[in-house]
Amino acid sequence: REKVECNFCCPPPEGYRKALRAMKLAEKFSLPVVTLIDTAGAYPGIGSEERGVAEAIANNLREMSRLKVPIIVTVVGEGGSGGALGIGVGDRMAMFEHAYYSVISPEGCAGILWKTGEKAQEAAEAMKVTAKSCKELDVIDEIIPEPPGGAHRNPAGASANLERFILRSLRELNRYPIEDLLENRYRRWRRMGKHIRLQPEPAREATS
Repeated sequence: REKVECNFCCPPPEGYRKALRAMKLAEKFSLPVVTLIDTAGAYPGIGSEERGVAEAIANNLREMSRLKVPIIVTVVGEGGSGGALGIGVGDRMAMFEHAYYSVISPEGCAGILWKTGEKAQEAAEAMKVTAKSCKELDVIDEIIPEPPGGAHRNPAGASANLERFILRSLRELNRYPIEDLLENRYRRWRRMGKHIRLQPEPAREATS
């Protein structure tokens, strides 16, 4: 019942606006911002769209990119779509070992591309949603190990690993002047992903 009342952890636009108010308050008092992401995405209902969920997420992206305090982001479970991005801009980003981060769930992707959820495993491999893949693509900075059996089997152990990552990141980020912090944040997002440039093949001469 609680999951239904909370839209299965899919925030409405008001949730993103409230998060931004809290982050602005942290900036006012020179406090670091730590966000924990575990959502399949922003709530996709008609009311959510009417109240401007896209605008709320976009505004958060802009404001977080220039927030003048350290920001640490961790995906602790699901990191889905714009719902994750809305609180996901930071100076350091990590994922729990078994978390995922993607524009869409593997099942949703499989349903669009192959019209069946049975291809979810194939979709997940193609989308590179795992923590390992995100680290290789420079989307995240670190993978936080989980206790044997996963974080849900030992929440205290997983929390201790998360705490160590946060404290270490804060020590590193506090060394930078604000101007350098903002510049490094910008550059971090610019270097995400791996790209190749394809050259067109030379035109073949027609043979008689």
